[in-house]
Amino acid sequence: MASSPLTLALYQPEIPQNVGAAIRLCACLDIGLEIVEPCGFLWDPRRIRQSAMDYFDRLAPKLHQNWEAFLDLHQGKRRIVLLTSRADTPYLDFSFRPGDILLTGQESRGAPESVHQAADARIGVPMAPGLRSLNVVNAAAMVLGEAIRQTRWNDR
Repeated sequence: MASSPLTLALYQPEIPQNVGAAIRLCACLDIGLEIVEPCGFLWDPRRIRQSAMDYFDRLAPKLHQNWEAFLDLHQGKRRIVLLTSRADTPYLDFSFRPGDILLTGQESRGAPESVHQAADARIGVPMAPGLRSLNVVNAAAMVLGEAIRQTRWNDR
């Protein structure tokens, strides 16, 4: 499988098992993974490895010390696409491009307004009425599937 120019980024994740699941997801889909710190847990490879399993050794996430460091590296160079329950655009109606970074918010609070403002686009997964949100890695998997379909295989 050719390397994808897509990246998944987790904004200040709070649950190590979600980071492990994201490592596994990104390793299997050949997607880059970036983590915007601080995390809501002590970065302990042993705890993360429980969810990531042997995929932990196949994908080393790029860690950013804070949101500003992440922005300094990417803003204006790559499109930051925020996956949020506050989006008006469903992910299936969005046109993904090579180089996009799909950014998820925190598990408990989503992304703060400053992250919403910095994002180039905000997209969401349509939900049943009255329900709040999906697990961030489950939502990311759905959206990455569509982004890969559009960017990796649309020229075949």
